[in-house]
Amino acid sequence: MRPVFVQFRCEPGKTYEVADAIYDREIVSELYSTSGDYDLLAKVYIPEDEDVGRFLSENLFDIPHISRTLTTMTFRAF
Repeated sequence: MRPVFVQFRCEPGKTYEVADAIYDREIVSELYSTSGDYDLLAKVYIPEDEDVGRFLSENLFDIPHISRTLTTMTFRAF
């Protein structure tokens, strides 16, 4: 499994609704509210044989009220 971090910018007033929808899909390991340019940060474990972009698009990015995302790939844990 490959860990990937995804940040979500939500439409104003919709952060909790988006967070609930993400959590309900049961594919994120951790989900946090954050300050700054993005509202939420999720840690997602992607199977090694999966295409990251397709996996995220099919499982998370269709949630209503997400206005932007930022995906950070990981390479090595220290």
